[in-house]
Amino acid sequence: MITTSGLSKVYRSRGREVTALDGVDLHVREGEVYGVIGQSGAGKSSLIRCVNLLERPTSGTVTVAGQDLTALAGRGHRAGRELRRARSRIGMVFQHFNLLSSRTVQDNVELPLEILGVSGKERSRKALELLDLVGLADKAGSYPAQLSGGQKQRVGIARALAGDPKVLLSDEATSALDPETTRSILQLLRDLNRQLGLTVLLITHEMDVVKSICDSAALMEKGRIVESGTVGELLATPGSELAAALFPVSGDASGDDRTVVDITFHGDAAGRPVISQLSRTYNIDISILGAAMDTVGGKQVGRMRIELPGRYEDNVVPIGFLREQGLQIDVQGLAQEPALAEEGAAK
Repeated sequence: MITTSGLSKVYRSRGREVTALDGVDLHVREGEVYGVIGQSGAGKSSLIRCVNLLERPTSGTVTVAGQDLTALAGRGHRAGRELRRARSRIGMVFQHFNLLSSRTVQDNVELPLEILGVSGKERSRKALELLDLVGLADKAGSYPAQLSGGQKQRVGIARALAGDPKVLLSDEATSALDPETTRSILQLLRDLNRQLGLTVLLITHEMDVVKSICDSAALMEKGRIVESGTVGELLATPGSELAAALFPVSGDASGDDRTVVDITFHGDAAGRPVISQLSRTYNIDISILGAAMDTVGGKQVGRMRIELPGRYEDNVVPIGFLREQGLQIDVQGLAQEPALAEEGAAK
């Protein structure tokens, strides 16, 4: 549904160049919620603004619903009209709501339809329908100043849906909201994704957003996507930075003659007493150094860091037992011992 290929964006000011995007390749499948996460300055907002051509890429292509938007840009008046038409089919939700204070809630939702030349009666019907969809049917005559932050964002979402888009872009839509309101807005986005078949691309710096609603995710650093995939794939990838960030665990070995193992639980394995089975089966004492557990996509997922007595070569069989249970296993420090890493990969 959304594809970028070799997307680059360079800003030039006073003889200096700043590269915000550096050859970004992104593929968002139809009907999924896709999260792009990264720290401030990673290039996330530049990416989402290039997706709907609010920012024109320096190079590369953007394709939405099979249409190359970059081919419509900068080629005369008619092409500009085509780009505006294509952009009207892409909804955009902003961090700071961007509502017009002089207009009522209903008027704010009607604004895109007014620009598209929709008749007054049809605009009113559509706006009231959308306000009901986002749970604000009773606020149609209110003004933005009379609303809470969460209610303002719901108006922003209703406005973004006015053109019946198949794609919804969200630029840090929950970062200005408190945790409880954030959860309600994320649930609304997920509900809209399912009810309307929306493809949602959201930008965030909050891992909880990815855990709550995303089917797939990408990690951005310095204008590049350094890791991407479905959340399930990422959790099953050894050494995944995103998996480690989603479920951070820490703790160091208590001595040189100890083996530290990170275990990722997902699917049926999350509900089984695997650690107690390991301890009983091999009669070993296991120290739990850290653990994190949460629900992702309606399923329990977690990570745990444990310490086993003895070096890695003494624990090949117990570690093999863990792998046989369908768990993702990462042995800390194994990369520094190539021969042992090779042996561990074979297990």
